[in-house]
Amino acid sequence: MLTRRSLLKTALASSLTPLATRSMAMGDITLTTVSDGSLVLPTGFIFDPMPKDQLPALFEKYGLDAERLTPECNLALLQDGTNTVLFDVGSGPDFMPSAGAIVDSLDAIGLTPEDITHVVFTHAHPDHIWGLLDDFDDPLFYEAEYFMGRAEWDYWWNPETVNTIGEARAAFAVGAKRRMEVIEDSVNLFDDGDEILPGVAAIASFGHTPGHMAFEVRSGSSSALVLGDAIGNHHVAFAHPEWESGSDQDAAQAVATRQQLFDRAVSEQMQIIGFHLPDGGMGRVEVDPNGGYRFVGEAS
Repeated sequence: MLTRRSLLKTALASSLTPLATRSMAMGDITLTTVSDGSLVLPTGFIFDPMPKDQLPALFEKYGLDAERLTPECNLALLQDGTNTVLFDVGSGPDFMPSAGAIVDSLDAIGLTPEDITHVVFTHAHPDHIWGLLDDFDDPLFYEAEYFMGRAEWDYWWNPETVNTIGEARAAFAVGAKRRMEVIEDSVNLFDDGDEILPGVAAIASFGHTPGHMAFEVRSGSSSALVLGDAIGNHHVAFAHPEWESGSDQDAAQAVATRQQLFDRAVSEQMQIIGFHLPDGGMGRVEVDPNGGYRFVGEAS
């Protein structure tokens, strides 16, 4: 069973390493991915509900380790000349030794936490919100304005969530609530379809969490999808979007969400940014003639 203790034990042998950064320009907007390091997860966290007889071929095709996965953590950064917007804040120092590198990654591109004008959350899992606080339990991005989807906020704010989320994720609920309490009086809540900032519109992408949000970033005729964890990896989520994943809190809803996002990305030829996609997390979606889809990453 997945617990915070088992996650930490699995990650102890890992150390923070610089990961790829990608950038693209869309009119007046520049989108960059900045690394928070990586996670170390038991493979069962994703694959336990999936057809066991079909997994060996998938593992071989994508070169996956049978025991553990090491997904990157890529935060999207939007700069438009006025605003500097960070989507999610990473893990901070308290989740896994292999993650929590966002301050160093920002420094590498000439930014500090105080340069961030807005923080937009896709959802409130530890690797997306625990980096909100510094070592003194104060907001790390203290100059920023905060945004979270209303359904996501209500779910984690509900005192019953810690009792209903399951033992393996109870610490997630406690950690999310503690950080949300710090920004309670200043957070901006939004709903599906809202334009929360110029050129940034919210897209309901429920399933991974009850209120997960993706975002369409648009400038002129160019657009991109900031996916968070709605499409959580470059292998099984693309090859078999219809398979339910152990990482999703509502697996059936997450399947429907993945299909909708894939269809939109392909039909509108949108770039995508995925929090756990490889090589900096930026790329595009192609239909695989053999079934499903495939992720095509951006070149360096």
